[in-house]
Amino acid sequence: MLKNYIVLAWRNIVKQKGLSLINVFGLSMGLACFTLIMLYTLNEWSFDRFHKNAPQIYRVYTQDIQDKSEWPFNPLPLGPEMKRRLPDVTDYVRFYEDDVKFVRASEKVSLDRINFSDPQLLRMFSFKLKAGNPETALNDPHSILVTESTARKLFGREDALGKIVEIKVDSAFVPFRVMAIAEDLPSNSDIEFDILGNVEYLLGTSWGKEKGNDWESEECQTYVLLKPGTTLPDNAGPLMAFRNSYYPDEDSATRNRLRFGFQPLLSMHTDTRITRNQVPPVSPETLWILLAIAGGVLLIACSNFTTLAIGRSASRAREVGIRKVIGGNRRSLAFQFFTDALAFTLVSAMVAFMMATLLLPYMNTLSGRNLEFSVARYPELPWIMGSVIVLTGLLSGAYPAFVLSNFRPVEVLKRKIKVGGSNLLTKSLVSIQFMIAAGLIVSTIIIMQQLRYLQTKSPGFQKENVVVVDATGTDADKIYPFFKQILSDNPAIAGLARADLGLGQGKGYSHSGFTYEGMHKETFEYSVDPNFLNVLGMQLIAGRNFDPAIASDSTLGIIVNQAMVKDFGWTLQTAVGQRLKGYNPKMVPVVIGVVGDFNYKSMSVEVASQMFMQFDRAPKDKFYVRLTPGDPSAALAAMESQWSKLAPGYPFQYSFLDQDLDAFYRSEQRWSSIVGWAGGISIFLSCLGLLGLATLAVSNRSKEISVRKVLGAPVTGLVNLLSVDFLRPVAFAILIASPIVWYLMNHWLQSYANRIDIKWWIFVLTGAGMVMLAFVTICFQTIKAAMSNPIKNLRIE
Repeated sequence: MLKNYIVLAWRNIVKQKGLSLINVFGLSMGLACFTLIMLYTLNEWSFDRFHKNAPQIYRVYTQDIQDKSEWPFNPLPLGPEMKRRLPDVTDYVRFYEDDVKFVRASEKVSLDRINFSDPQLLRMFSFKLKAGNPETALNDPHSILVTESTARKLFGREDALGKIVEIKVDSAFVPFRVMAIAEDLPSNSDIEFDILGNVEYLLGTSWGKEKGNDWESEECQTYVLLKPGTTLPDNAGPLMAFRNSYYPDEDSATRNRLRFGFQPLLSMHTDTRITRNQVPPVSPETLWILLAIAGGVLLIACSNFTTLAIGRSASRAREVGIRKVIGGNRRSLAFQFFTDALAFTLVSAMVAFMMATLLLPYMNTLSGRNLEFSVARYPELPWIMGSVIVLTGLLSGAYPAFVLSNFRPVEVLKRKIKVGGSNLLTKSLVSIQFMIAAGLIVSTIIIMQQLRYLQTKSPGFQKENVVVVDATGTDADKIYPFFKQILSDNPAIAGLARADLGLGQGKGYSHSGFTYEGMHKETFEYSVDPNFLNVLGMQLIAGRNFDPAIASDSTLGIIVNQAMVKDFGWTLQTAVGQRLKGYNPKMVPVVIGVVGDFNYKSMSVEVASQMFMQFDRAPKDKFYVRLTPGDPSAALAAMESQWSKLAPGYPFQYSFLDQDLDAFYRSEQRWSSIVGWAGGISIFLSCLGLLGLATLAVSNRSKEISVRKVLGAPVTGLVNLLSVDFLRPVAFAILIASPIVWYLMNHWLQSYANRIDIKWWIFVLTGAGMVMLAFVTICFQTIKAAMSNPIKNLRIE
């Protein structure tokens, strides 16, 4: 019997090729869209679970209860002391993220990011090695681990194991031996590295000897392995006692505010309280919204399947009647139509998988991830996809199965049955489809407007026509004076300055935490030269700029922003001359000027306390070059020419400041692209469904159209008559969707410190455009019906 149903289902697919093609294509697009978004969200929820010990691994963070802020950077001695004094801590790993450094191998020099960790990283975490012994790979301070792709980059096809790699530290290249090669890290790993060294090497340097036992500095991230069943993460008492024992000089107010906490490794990627991760965390709310969007598109596809199935079944009414006359019961008929729907769904699923596979590289580019259809990485993938396919088939085939199996044979055989295209169900389906489509289109427009606003709004300085030359790893103090002197006479160069940090996504931050007048304060810092404010066009609103003629400016003077003035309880009139007590036990900085707030971070967050100084020992290896407006190619060529003379053998690394700042908004760009594509697909699928309904309605009303035409009704009148039934649910859908979308998008915009106001005309233009698109879609069928020969339709009773 089942074989017979399958054969009949296939015959019906082949018999009605046009409607079957629309059905399969529409459902395939919906399934492909859902599959890709589901794969992305599955990847985000699966971060770090490939580690065998993941349920017992926690990251230590510091929490400020009063400010409700958390940060993951800790003193270097924290890990060893936790293992020594807390019985539930069985192991620890410190992870230090260093700057990019020059790396020399096979007589080639490249810039690479170097990280350092403890040797036990390879036994506490489950990073797989292609070569090397995990027990001894990082035991020697001069041993390093490289990833597979880094090994190929450094040594080509040669075996990298045992080879020497020279890393420039300070002013000299230091040799390290490759003792292990790791597989490239999975895309769902929060810990990332290309070259990994032993933290013991750092502790042996002058920097490490100073910081190795310094509990005031926050230099690295610390991960601990806890005993199974421990209650330590939920028990604040032992952690408070532990912290207080290492900060005996803190006042009681600070002790009550600051405490250590444990963040589970498995929740790091979806915990947005702590944002200073190598891989930015993702809000679970965002993932659920994406899944809801994917589900909406799939719901539209299922709705189309249902409406088109109803249209196809009009031609099968007599078949149902005959089957009932010869003894067929309702259950067997319903099962047959469910088999039909599942056959369509299986064919659609195969086409959808091919579509998703072809679109996967684009999705990877869009999401910034390396997604793949891997059962090893996502073991739940087969049953999720299987469940979705079965559920889609049942959802799509439910209404046709129950409606058609309930036909009365006498009425069917007398042709008294009309499977309507304008009943309550079909109108509801049309309304739901266009509600989802309208919501996605309006959301895309608002997201794009917000993105444009963030990219075009002034950050508080002149970001255009500024090139940032990265001199990391070179002797910047020696190179910069010659670089500046040579380029200052070039008419394409308007000014030069230098700082220790770049500006923009991934360029890093420097910040200090200290006690000021009994209160814990934090401030971001930039070490700059006296020309920095002028070159970037920042505005002083109180005090003065750094003056090379005043010696104390280079040892004590600081310039602060308005946010710091407010945070420290000063005013513009009293800020200049304030002494930053508690910042450093060896010196007390003095405020000499106040600069207007500028966005050194994304405009989605409020500007925090920030200060400029010259006394910091960090190398000022970022050269800011302001160009005259126009084509920058000549200026870039001149800079590269001088660079090759001043730093031979070192690559000329540069970026445009406005592009660095635009990188803050990659998330919004991805959002707008994903939602935009989903909106476009939903509109397309909705119009496919509308086309099927129009075909069905015209088929059912062919006799009425012919009678009206014989009585003299014009073509335009018939088009209006047939169109109005479909335009009403479309208009109704837009009216219902508008306030819902306004509420949701207004809630989304509240997360931005700088945001747009939602304009009313967005909803009007979107609604008008969708009504016009719906009208054009149904006009094709209605005009064809209105211009048909009425005699042909009236000839058959």
